[in-house]
Amino acid sequence: MEGQATRLRADARRNQEQVLQAARDLFVERGIDCPLEEIARQAQVGIGTLYRRFGDRDALVRAVLVDALELSRASAEAAIEGEGDGLDGLARYLRDMLDVRVSAVIPLALDRMRDPAFDEPREASAHAVERLVEAAHDDGSLARAVSFGDVGTLLVRLSRPLPGPVDAELDNRLAHRHLDLVLAGLRAPDAVLEAEGPSRADLHDAGS
Repeated sequence: MEGQATRLRADARRNQEQVLQAARDLFVERGIDCPLEEIARQAQVGIGTLYRRFGDRDALVRAVLVDALELSRASAEAAIEGEGDGLDGLARYLRDMLDVRVSAVIPLALDRMRDPAFDEPREASAHAVERLVEAAHDDGSLARAVSFGDVGTLLVRLSRPLPGPVDAELDNRLAHRHLDLVLAGLRAPDAVLEAEGPSRADLHDAGS
């Protein structure tokens, strides 16, 4: 019985992860009002399973946002512990985030992000990314004029799908290519930039 219960829990976790990934992808491609039936179909679960696990659309959107923030925090913390200099770690984080499209889905539901329930996961994610940026500043691999705010807005811009009927694989490949082009220039001296980028406080004041 214990083995069967463990297997059922594993199946439930897998179903949840599949729904969250499908919802994240479809929210980016179709908007957060896309049919839940389509999300269930892409996740390869029944619509009943989706409703039993998440209840309704609002609950699913909240779960996707919390999951996105958790993915960001975990990726940033892993990047800090990885090999190479600070900019290498920041590059690993940025590539991870492009793959899971976190920075594309969060702006779609900024009104929901004002819920106090998101304060803790949002703060944990932001703190981990700030540590990455600071590490790259401290070892001199990243120009100090490049700020936390630059990193966040860069990800938002690169994560958005190209307009028109563009193949998803091509879109992802181009996003990574453009990120590589940006990374190649981030080791430039501060003199290249006229002023420091936006701070975390600036972005918060702007409603992000």
